[in-house]
Amino acid sequence: MILWFTLAQVIVAVAAGLFCAVVGLAGRRPSDFTVGSLALVELLLLAQIVVAIIAPLVGNPPTGSMLEYWVYLVSAALLPPAAVLWALLERSRWSTVIMGIAALSVAVMVWRMHVIWTVQVA
Repeated sequence: MILWFTLAQVIVAVAAGLFCAVVGLAGRRPSDFTVGSLALVELLLLAQIVVAIIAPLVGNPPTGSMLEYWVYLVSAALLPPAAVLWALLERSRWSTVIMGIAALSVAVMVWRMHVIWTVQVA
């Protein structure tokens, strides 16, 4: 994984998570801004999938378990769409909070993926 891209993903996911959680706890329903913040998180995760496919081919293989890495990546990529789907089905303040929790979960998962790729020895 690329460190600056990992940090960018974590920062965006934390910002989106805090934004959605604060807006949801303030009583707001899902809006274009909250859903858009999760769409940005998802876009970065899709870019990470491309990076994860190309990186081993150009000489940057993971030091940890590739299976564990891909399970984290696929799971993280499924969280934002699931949270947005929930928000569209149940348009309440709590669905906005759930989107925030999903984005914060993605931040933790992305950092764990970085640890698997660079630090952990299989």
